[in-house]
Amino acid sequence: MGFKADVIIWDFAARKIHARLQIHKAKVESLAFSPNDIYLVSLGGQDDGSIVVWNVESKEAICGSPASPHIAGHSLTIQYSNANDNIFVSAGNGTIRVWELDLPNRKIRPTECQMGQLKRIVRCIEVPEDDDFFYCGTSSGDILKVNLKTRLLNSCWPVKQKFSKGVNVLKVLKTGDVLVGSGDGMCTLCSGSNYTTIKKVQLEGGVTSIALRGEGHQFFVGTEVAQIYRFSYTDFKEELITTSHNSAVTGMSFPFGSSELFATCSKDDIRVWHTVTSKELLRIRVPNMTCNAVEIMMDGRSIISAWNDGKIRVFSPESGQLSSVIHNAHSMSVTAIACARDCQRVVSGGGEGQVRLWELQPGLHKLIATMKEHKATVTCIKIKSNDKECVTTSSDGACIIWDLVRFVRNQMVLANTLFRTVCYHPEEYQIITSGTDRKIGYWEVYDGSAIRELEGSLSGAINGMDISHDGNYFVTGGDDKLMKVWGYTEGEVTHVGIGHSGSITSVRICPSRKYIVSTSADGAVLRWKYPHPS
Repeated sequence: MGFKADVIIWDFAARKIHARLQIHKAKVESLAFSPNDIYLVSLGGQDDGSIVVWNVESKEAICGSPASPHIAGHSLTIQYSNANDNIFVSAGNGTIRVWELDLPNRKIRPTECQMGQLKRIVRCIEVPEDDDFFYCGTSSGDILKVNLKTRLLNSCWPVKQKFSKGVNVLKVLKTGDVLVGSGDGMCTLCSGSNYTTIKKVQLEGGVTSIALRGEGHQFFVGTEVAQIYRFSYTDFKEELITTSHNSAVTGMSFPFGSSELFATCSKDDIRVWHTVTSKELLRIRVPNMTCNAVEIMMDGRSIISAWNDGKIRVFSPESGQLSSVIHNAHSMSVTAIACARDCQRVVSGGGEGQVRLWELQPGLHKLIATMKEHKATVTCIKIKSNDKECVTTSSDGACIIWDLVRFVRNQMVLANTLFRTVCYHPEEYQIITSGTDRKIGYWEVYDGSAIRELEGSLSGAINGMDISHDGNYFVTGGDDKLMKVWGYTEGEVTHVGIGHSGSITSVRICPSRKYIVSTSADGAVLRWKYPHPS
């Protein structure tokens, strides 16, 4: 509750912040500009419950008022009139109000709209150009038409077949037709005095936004599963133009020696992306499961993935077909995975702390060894280039170097941290680690001794790390949402990337050293220009 929720006005042309406005507590629910961009009206969330009118030019608050007439009611959305800078509408749980701005007295005065016996939760408001009426989309799947001048309910439609899972978005076109986006993912075009459905298209995920282009001859629809569709008004056919993860991205992998593609994993799916165009090439779905780690086999013929149901699943990268499954690979979730260069062996780590070596043959798999030293979740595995050694980190504060010939521990590094990630230096005589203590540790592989320690972040754990193939630079990312490039020998930050709005979960330098790709807990996948000559 103590946190202020910012309203930021951006200067679009200059790509700079015009004003940062702080009054609301905890959350800002909705915003609307007045028709001539003189004022901005903001609506606070449930804990705040206030409406504030701001002067855009002077960047100051003019006046404010509680949004709802009663404590139980909670306003959810706000919309300005199209012709009058002094009139706007707010609506929500059991309340629809038309507000008038009285500038000389610095007051906003509400009039409650008369709904009769109707009790509705309004999710969205749309005011057509002529300002005669306004439309309210409700959680119960019907649309209210209210007279803006008399503040009286005009009609409520549809009467019989309501929009499933509620109306999330409304847009009135120049033709008078109404576009409706509903919670079940249906985009519907309604027309005529009784708003009959003319066309409708089923999309993936509930509709969250509709943006008109020009006169509405083309429009864009966004959905809950982070997809954007383009529509043409004439043929009303959907074209999927942008996709993204809609939950935390847990891992990523480039194929060996190739920067053209990379794979990411998340809840429910693995996706393969084209690096330069950011287009999704393949989606492999496993419903109601979370993929914790993904690796592309060195020969490029299989995608190996670690899942929270304790299974390792192997997919074909061309078709996305499941080619084999290792059931009960770990007694708990499979949390980390790495592929050997011989393309026949895989090392996996689990939630119970075990490290296991598997042999994969077409159509069968064999457990070769189980190494039990970690006491908690294995978070990262890297295999040495000769396939005879690997290093694992765990949230028990141990980083262990294993002999993959005799299946014993060679060295153990202990630190007061939950280790998240580890990398071999390309010459493989040193490793670097990081974790929740925000430190980056350099260690000798031969005897496990500490070489140096860097302060990696001012706040939050470092979750992802990768070293360039020449060993001169490495990249890190973590809970501070900053992507950092470091000089390996100097231990100094050379570049900082600001762009993520969630904790960074993994980072990779692409093999061609043109780009860095980072993923985060809010579902984002960002591609950065690699700042040093390759």
